[in-house]
Parts: sequence; C-alpha cells; structure tokens
Amino acid sequence: MKIINSVPALRAQISGWRQNGERIAFVPTMGNLHNGHLKLVDVAKSRADRVIVSIFVNPMQFGKNEDLDSYPRTLEADCAGLTAHGADAVFTPTPELMYPRGLDVQSFVEVPLLGDLHCGASRAGHFRGVSTIVCKLFNLVQPDIACFGQKDYQQLAIIRQMVTDLSLPIEIIGVPTERAADGLALSSRNGYLTATERAKAPALYKILQQLKAGIDAGNHDYRALEQQAKQLLSAAGFVPDYVNISNQHSLVPALDASEPKVILAAARLGTTRLIDNLEL
Repeated sequence: MKIINSVPALRAQISGWRQNGERIAFVPTMGNLHNGHLKLVDVAKSRADRVIVSIFVNPMQFGKNEDLDSYPRTLEADCAGLTAHGADAVFTPTPELMYPRGLDVQSFVEVPLLGDLHCGASRAGHFRGVSTIVCKLFNLVQPDIACFGQKDYQQLAIIRQMVTDLSLPIEIIGVPTERAADGLALSSRNGYLTATERAKAPALYKILQQLKAGIDAGNHDYRALEQQAKQLLSAAGFVPDYVNISNQHSLVPALDASEPKVILAAARLGTTRLIDNLEL
C-alpha cells in the first residue's frame, strides 16, 4: 500500500489508475480506524478496482472546547489495518496542505437545513467543516464511488445532498453500522469511555430499539416518545442532547405514520458524546 502525503503524488497516482481504465473507490476518515472503517474499505474494494483512503483530522469540523488536540492519531496501526484489508493507497495530508491560507479565510461548502438540524443545532459550524473537507477531498481524488458509514446518518444525508446539488459524478454508498457484540455502535470516540461508562454505553441503542418497538406497536405520538426516550437515557446515566424521530430523507420531524422514518440520537456519557440511529 502506498502512503501519499502530497497533492502532486496523489494526482499522479490517480492519473495512472485512470489511464489503466480502473474504477476508483474512496473512503475518507479521520484515522484511529476500527472495524467499522475497515468494513468501509471492504465494501469499497468489492465495488472498484482501486481503493484509496484518506486520514485527516479536520480542524474545520471541530468547535471550541472540542477534542481536536486530543483526538487519537494512530497512523502506524491504521496503515497496518488498511494494508491487511487491501487498500491500495492512503492519503495523509496536513492541515497546512489542506488549508494553506488558514481557516479564517478558507472558502467553504455548506448544505442548508440538513446541516442545521440535530447535531448541527448543538455543534455550530460542524457540518460546514465536514462538507467543505469532503468536497475538497472529492476534488483531489475524483473517485467513482465513496463509502460512508450509516452511523453518521446526518453526515451521510448531507454528503448525498451536496453531491446532488453540486452535480458531482460520484456514487455515494452508505454502509450499515458496525456494532460491538453488546450493540454499541463502533466509534473512534468509544476509546474515551471509562470501563464503567463502557458498560453503560449499550443502553443508548437499547433505548432506540425500545422506541422503535413502541412505534411498531402503533404509538404515533412521536414527540411524547422522544421525551420518554430522553428520560430513559437520563435514568441510564446519560446527558441527552437529542432524540428525534425524523423523516429519513429530509431529517425534519416525522409527522405522518406512513413516511419513512429514522430515530436519531446523541447523548453524553461522562465526557464522551455518543451518537446512534435506527431506521424504521
């Protein structure tokens, strides 16, 4: 597997693959890779001739007092995992390469409405940072397909909308959430949990499952169900941010029993912010 850390080297590699008529898949990450990330690589490899992964801890998507400086950086272990799963190249840019003029004067890409809901309501500017860096990486890599995990459901919706709105010729593939045996969604931030918190963490997904069961049983008072779920989270030791029953496509609050729905949730457990979702 090639490790690429400059734009000229990246473009030369992409050009070589293109000249050979090869189909290219892309998996953007922030590193500290777990089995969920590696599943994205596996799916990408099944859909293309070449797979390139990016590892970049993007400062634009971190707010004040968030964990940019402490976010785990494990490049050696990440490269070992990517090699084992057959990735062809990893692109490892620096902030100086991606934002040479600095964040204060960087052009940006923003997806309105979708980026303002849910996590966007409590993390101002987060999704602007996500859409900007993903768009920039898409322009650099110019892949045929790109794979993203469904754990970050809102992020996936935003990227799909951005690709549609900007007419980018990229197929976006959502890959189902990888979970631990006890149901906890795999996340790089799970490593922040203490042993006691880790034992409590699966309650988040269990409460979403209970909420789904209530809806499946015919309870369509969605706002009341959301409040009940937040109370359950609080009782389980979480500090809820939101539990929202939303339309799968627009992500606005669900109103109609017949529309496709998704339950989106975010809550803090100690200092760690966990997110999860469950489609209905």
